[in-house]
Amino acid sequence: MAIDAVIPFKPKNPKTRLSCVMEQEERETFARAMLADVIAASCEGGCSPRLLCTAPYLHPTAEVCVDADGLNESLNRVLSAASSPLLIIMGDLPLADGAAIRRLVSTEADMGIVPGRGGGTNAIFLRHPGRFRADYYGASFLKHMAIADEAGLSVEVIDSFRLHTDVDEKEDLVEVLIHGRGEARRCLQSLGFVLSVEGGRVGVERRTHKETL
Repeated sequence: MAIDAVIPFKPKNPKTRLSCVMEQEERETFARAMLADVIAASCEGGCSPRLLCTAPYLHPTAEVCVDADGLNESLNRVLSAASSPLLIIMGDLPLADGAAIRRLVSTEADMGIVPGRGGGTNAIFLRHPGRFRADYYGASFLKHMAIADEAGLSVEVIDSFRLHTDVDEKEDLVEVLIHGRGEARRCLQSLGFVLSVEGGRVGVERRTHKETL
């Protein structure tokens, strides 16, 4: 039986920190492209994707649940109602692949967790979701480790580049253009984003349609 993979998703005005390089409609298009990559990876990893959306959204293959409350409140309702192992994975992980997800959900621990950059949490696999509660935002990785300890759950921290790399800032687009294989990379290229060299480091710049011809 496939493991449910709950993917939080904000259809309207997502990724506001990318406003410096994308208009709202473009950010929404890019967010959908990243989501497509996460859904594909979840399916390849043996999971059944379920979208937890903040606003109505239609998807051709994934089950959609709309919950306008905050991320923690929404997720904790899902956790309390779950009766089988569950994966929570963020929708802004465009480098995710099936192998990385299979590695996460095959842990022998009660909980497998993938930290994000800066101390966030990018993915959590739970064998007993009803014994756990989500507490995202801020240093959520440390909070989730403490919650697991209080609940008496064994934990494995999974070191995975493909699940560690989330996209929030302009600088994060570099990783998508270098390592991406799916819709997110193609979306950035269609918007005119290319790699550049900035002060000896690789960055991104956006070219006009004429410049890309």
